[in-house]
Amino acid sequence: MAQSHISRTLRMEASISRVATILSRERFGSRSELGLRICEEFRFINPKGRPQLAGCLKALSALEETKRIVLPPPRRTAVDRTPRQLDGDVPPPVDVPSRLAEITDLEEVVVTDANRPLWNTLIAREHPQGTTTFAGCQMRYLVRSSHGWIGAAGFSASALRVRARDRWMAWSEEQRRDHLNRIVCLSRFLIRPSVRCPNLASHMLGRILRRLPRDFESRYGFRPLLVESYADEGYDGTCFRAANFLCVGRTAGRGRQDRYKKFGKTVKKVYMHALNPNWRRCLGVPWVDHAPALDPCEGLDEADWVENEFGGAPLGHRRLSDRLVKSVRLLAKDPGRKVGAVPGSDTAAISAFYRLIGKPDESEVTAENILAPHRNRSIKRIRGQRMVLAIQDGTDLRFAAGPGCDGPRITGRNRTEAMACGLHLHATMAVTDKGLPLGVLRLGFDRLSGEPAAAEEATRTRRCLDGFGDLVRALRDVGGRTRVVAVCDGEVDFLEMFDAQRRHPRVELLVRAHHDRVPGLIGPKILADLGEGEADGRLDIEIDGFAERPESSRRKAGSTPLGRTAHCELRFRRATLPPAIKGAESVTLSAVHVVETCPPSDETPLQWYLLTTVEVGDADMAGRIAGYYRQRWRIEDYLRILKSECRVESLLFRTVGRLQRATTINAVLAWRAMMLSERRDPD
Repeated sequence: MAQSHISRTLRMEASISRVATILSRERFGSRSELGLRICEEFRFINPKGRPQLAGCLKALSALEETKRIVLPPPRRTAVDRTPRQLDGDVPPPVDVPSRLAEITDLEEVVVTDANRPLWNTLIAREHPQGTTTFAGCQMRYLVRSSHGWIGAAGFSASALRVRARDRWMAWSEEQRRDHLNRIVCLSRFLIRPSVRCPNLASHMLGRILRRLPRDFESRYGFRPLLVESYADEGYDGTCFRAANFLCVGRTAGRGRQDRYKKFGKTVKKVYMHALNPNWRRCLGVPWVDHAPALDPCEGLDEADWVENEFGGAPLGHRRLSDRLVKSVRLLAKDPGRKVGAVPGSDTAAISAFYRLIGKPDESEVTAENILAPHRNRSIKRIRGQRMVLAIQDGTDLRFAAGPGCDGPRITGRNRTEAMACGLHLHATMAVTDKGLPLGVLRLGFDRLSGEPAAAEEATRTRRCLDGFGDLVRALRDVGGRTRVVAVCDGEVDFLEMFDAQRRHPRVELLVRAHHDRVPGLIGPKILADLGEGEADGRLDIEIDGFAERPESSRRKAGSTPLGRTAHCELRFRRATLPPAIKGAESVTLSAVHVVETCPPSDETPLQWYLLTTVEVGDADMAGRIAGYYRQRWRIEDYLRILKSECRVESLLFRTVGRLQRATTINAVLAWRAMMLSERRDPD
């Protein structure tokens, strides 16, 4: 029986009357004798058949503070509850190997009274949060090896209420009260700071979790079903995810002892781990799909699509989220026009839109938060696919430098000698292997500053690495049945990107080669060698014609090449790239060469050199890789719609923050326009 159940039982009016009657009719030599009598009266018995004396005495003391009962005076004064520690520090481990397999005699040890001071000392002096008071049922472990003491872990009773946890579990209030003790909290976990060994933390955490139910049952008579834990927002959670913990949400910042809702703690991530895969059946809790998949076209109807893609945006207040939905609903009637020129707009709606866009930069009304609901919907659409291509690309957005424009910097003059200022937009869009757009996952903005070529190259590298890292984070909650390939143009052909992919193999990489490299100190270059020899296969690629581009102040009129079918030869090889940094490992991947054999006399022949981490074992797979890269032009279509249909370069806002917010809204409108055109004209 949980402590909360004991307290709740004794606070009932009928229970208070029974306790008062016992106190008036019987005499007790100590509070412990009274506690044993109350445990017998109310059947406060643990699963091993022993009275829950400590929990009962705690509840009786709380009841005495309300002046409803008077307990016998304590026989002794309160004892010092300071955790016992060693006189000195715990000796550091000696010569711990950097590889997990080389650590000898590694084991987890259950803490007893004899080694409790050792555990207290490790946690108090080496854990970032220091020591704490454990509540309820408790288990403690030490991690040791032949090299010395390596770490420690401690479990205590779960939190009484956590909204994110309870929503994820989907249990009723009655089920929570009855079964809260079946959840334990990983309150402390430590691998000593002096130990540097990859995968050690997740390995030891997994070993401890596997034996926890057995040890818990031996001590308390029942097995826990779930483990909860909490981590600061800045913590990446790699160890938890490797040990099969799931991040289910965030706390409100109150803490376990915040009875008066002061919210004095930092907001933390809530992690859950199932010790028993059948925990829902054991608790009688219905199954809930917390990672639903969406059909790509679901919710695109005019009636509710704005609410779906923008509703609930974390802008700091619900009224701001509602204002965003109303503003987008108005703008969607005629994308590309100013809000005041849209049919149906009125003074109140126009004023509300400009107040929203004009929020201070330090507010929560940011481009990232505006995009968040659409990003979440896009991830759900990804879950329903077997193969997804995540395409990265960038474009320059050049705005007119209006009076008082203190945001984007002046970048030069265009064809008509008009001054221009702008932002660089780096977007990541998810599409199916057939090119159907699933959504925009990220919009990154940089000011255009006319920096030297070397500085611009470093900025481009950072943009691409940031986009790849964001893609990895976006796909953490996507199941393994979905295969994701990041598709990039030649600007992403740098060794740091391949090294980043090796650290995050969940996302595979497909890049058009821009540099020809020598795999070692000597030998033929990779691409030159790839283009020689007999073809491994043949492939026909449909090349679309370009739409005619009229002359404008920014660029000359564009030609209109006709579409054609390119008859191509395929070649593929295994290739080894040199390491990104000195001393690192080389990168082994597949290289695919696509070259048009008989192009028209007035056309440049199609030729692609593609590098991919996808295993290419035959000509059929090489052809599919070429098909994946062909879909890279979908983001070019998207950016064209953003500029031509939504006319983002006609925005007249004066600051970078306002331009980013307005561009983000238009970015989602452009995605929907692209999706609707696909529905009308399917591939």
